[in-house]
Amino acid sequence: MLKEEEKRAVVFDLDGTLTNTLEDIANAMNRALRMYGLPEWETDDYRYLVGNGVRILAQRAVRDRQELAEKVGAEYQAWYGAHNQEKTGPYEGIPELLKELNARGIPVCVLSNKPDPDTKNVIAHYFPDIRFAKVLGQTELPIKPDPAGAIAIAREIGVSPENFMYLGDTAVDMKCAVNAGMHPIGVLWGFRTAEELTGNGAEHLISEPMELTALLDR
Repeated sequence: MLKEEEKRAVVFDLDGTLTNTLEDIANAMNRALRMYGLPEWETDDYRYLVGNGVRILAQRAVRDRQELAEKVGAEYQAWYGAHNQEKTGPYEGIPELLKELNARGIPVCVLSNKPDPDTKNVIAHYFPDIRFAKVLGQTELPIKPDPAGAIAIAREIGVSPENFMYLGDTAVDMKCAVNAGMHPIGVLWGFRTAEELTGNGAEHLISEPMELTALLDR
């Protein structure tokens, strides 16, 4: 457990944790697939296509047409960058949790495999009144589950990794938290299952955002 006197922080995944981005992602990728004459996916299928960045998303989306993955990914990204706020929105209870963390003086961070400009754009649009200590999307650093981004955040804001709670909704997030030496907290309102989260290292599962406060109060 974390010692009372130690400074603590929370880092959130974005897609499936802070915001439900599934429909905008699905619409953008299906549009790109149509442009190249490829079959589309159901929106719900994208729960398992996303999570590892745009390059892997495109490779999964084109199925056996891997020679088109780069072009489809580029078309997707160009469209999504300008259309990522049409159906997206915060999950119920997330704004209240973020405000509570701000009120407690607990640094709030975001780490996403979404490209950094898109990550910052979504956060600025949907959470304009929240103070974030650091918002980091995909840059030149290796993407999650590599811990490089999480460790960079911890170093920049001056909080030891072991004093972070890391909230995410996929195996990628739980593995990243474990790899970084942070406390992985699986959220059940996102894209994946409880079994996936616990099977990849989640210390706790929460079904509503404000349940995090009980963990912080321990």
